[in-house]
Amino acid sequence: MRRILDIIKKRTGGQAKSTIPFRLNLLFFIVFVLFALLVGQLAYLQIVYGGKFQAEVDRTDKTVMTGSVPRGMIYDSEGRLLVGNSTENAITYTKSGSVKSSDIYQIVNRLTKYLTVEKTNLSSRDKADYILSAPGKSSKVVKQMPKSYRVNSNGEALSTTKIYANEVKYVEKQGIHLSDKDLQRATLFKKMSSAYSLSTVFLKDKGLTSREIAQVSEHLTELPGVSIGSNWDREYPQGKSIESIIGGVSTEQQGIPDDELNSMLASGYSRNDRVGTSYLEKSYESILSGTKSKREVQVGSNNQIKKSSVVYGGQKGGNLNLTINSKFQKQVQSALKEQFSAAKSAGITQYSDGAYVVAMNPKTGAILAMAGIHNNPQTGKTSEDALGVINRTFVMGSAVKGATVLGAMMDGVITPTNNTLADNPIYLPGTSVKKSVYPVGTFSSLSAIQALQVSSNEYMMALAMKEANAKYTPHSYIKMDSDIFSKLRGYFNQFGLGVKTGIDISGETTGIEGSTTNSSGQLKTGSALDLSYGNYDAYTLIEMAQYISTIANGGYRMKPYIVQSIQKTKDDGTKGALTSVTKPSVLNKVGFTNDELDVVRKGMYAAVHGSGYWTTATRLASLEPKVAAKTGTAQSFYYNPDNPSSDPPETVTNSLVTFGPYDDPNIAMAIVFPNLTSEKGSYPQLLAKQIYTDYYKLTGQK
Repeated sequence: MRRILDIIKKRTGGQAKSTIPFRLNLLFFIVFVLFALLVGQLAYLQIVYGGKFQAEVDRTDKTVMTGSVPRGMIYDSEGRLLVGNSTENAITYTKSGSVKSSDIYQIVNRLTKYLTVEKTNLSSRDKADYILSAPGKSSKVVKQMPKSYRVNSNGEALSTTKIYANEVKYVEKQGIHLSDKDLQRATLFKKMSSAYSLSTVFLKDKGLTSREIAQVSEHLTELPGVSIGSNWDREYPQGKSIESIIGGVSTEQQGIPDDELNSMLASGYSRNDRVGTSYLEKSYESILSGTKSKREVQVGSNNQIKKSSVVYGGQKGGNLNLTINSKFQKQVQSALKEQFSAAKSAGITQYSDGAYVVAMNPKTGAILAMAGIHNNPQTGKTSEDALGVINRTFVMGSAVKGATVLGAMMDGVITPTNNTLADNPIYLPGTSVKKSVYPVGTFSSLSAIQALQVSSNEYMMALAMKEANAKYTPHSYIKMDSDIFSKLRGYFNQFGLGVKTGIDISGETTGIEGSTTNSSGQLKTGSALDLSYGNYDAYTLIEMAQYISTIANGGYRMKPYIVQSIQKTKDDGTKGALTSVTKPSVLNKVGFTNDELDVVRKGMYAAVHGSGYWTTATRLASLEPKVAAKTGTAQSFYYNPDNPSSDPPETVTNSLVTFGPYDDPNIAMAIVFPNLTSEKGSYPQLLAKQIYTDYYKLTGQK
């Protein structure tokens, strides 16, 4: 040691100097320089960019949110409310952009101190989501999970999504036991979590007490996103029997139907908007839904809602005024139920589909009433099915013969003054005789008027054979022009048979055409004859109503409609100014002459007021003012859906078309009782008679 000191002294001139103060000074100098640089940088940022950073802190984005408005109401032709809205207070939640599951968890637990909600059917996943959202719960579960739940076979960490799925799996394996209150919280948590960013959902909108409203209102500051609002539901002051015509509205949970999602989102709807899903509610959705309210929301840089203000209160949905008189509608429904019950008591409805009726103004196309009963042959239970009038098809039988006769006159094979034909049955090879209900030989010949009066099938087949230039040898041979089906159907179509009527209710179907050739490609001549008297193609009842209205009004095929006008809603909820009125629409004019039409009208009058045993619609003869009608009976079969391979039992379908008063028609009707086991009873005529009686009394016609 001494040796070392001697060497140092020699090199330093005899004195040893310490290096520690120099190192400390160097260190202090470096720290000073760094600190000075930091202060300079902070000063630079404060002076140059301070305003910019402050603006960023205070920055808000303005977002426009839309809100639903009360749906428009629906009234009958006399101004009676058919469909309205019942408004109730509601607790709502608007989800902010950056809210976390743990935040929702805390809001839910605070909210259930003041609010009781109905538990829903929660899946185990829903319950696990609620449990894992508790502050710190997720990280705690991750630590408890087996290593295989966190890393893969290579020791690499799993994705966040996969780890969370394993958290749920782990919690489910441990067993989930929630109290009644926790289940309520989990229900709210699910609703709030599933909401879209900045969208509003209803947490409770039924059975909300004044105490709950008061308590929630007092604590809104600790419940971010929660507010007091209102919701509506459809109500039916005149009863729900009209609902099958009106249609339905989706719930908030159902939202927009999947098949219309893209188009409605593009039109400004939200996914959870309540919209019309069927019939009038759907057809007039754009009118009934109104114009949404607009709320401007200011969202801060932390994605929390800072301010909200209404910029447009919205416009309530428009009101629909229908052509239907609800009093008459109820009378029609009651009469239909009475006659179907009578048929049921007679034991002839075991295979029946039900019964349907529609009445319309033949001059305008306005629907006056429509009602239907659907019968389930397996259970015998019945249900309201007014829409069966436009979406169910039936083989109607002889009720279409008016179109057959007028088609033949337009084709030129008969004329108003030369229309008497031999009344002979048709004998085709390999099939039973084609004839009328009365015995062969009852009539040697018939005029067109007489043929309609007694409903002669032979006469209609003779017309079809003339139109087809048929060559016929009884029992052995018949040949027809290949266009006979298109010719007959072409005339039928002019009256509305076999084509859509254009009624302003969504869901209308069209009639069903039978095949024109057999498996060998040969023309089905026998079926062409069946078509001529209504025993082949199937039609909807609204098509039948349009057809008889065309005969009643002089040849104009009118477009049926059920909405008479559209009306605004005032701020106080009352009806405002009319925005549109439906004008009668002529779809086409059928090309017959007045003389040709007169033949058919007289034939339908004779079917009611003519003499003789085989006159078909005499149960309507006592009505005043007088009416005209044409009955129909078609052979049909009941196919059991539970046993489709079994031989179907043979049934009959009874139908009726009618109009009145005869001299100046203002009501036309079509009625069908399908798949009865007996044609006895004349239920369509008895139903029509009651409806005429009620209608004449209601409208003061004598």
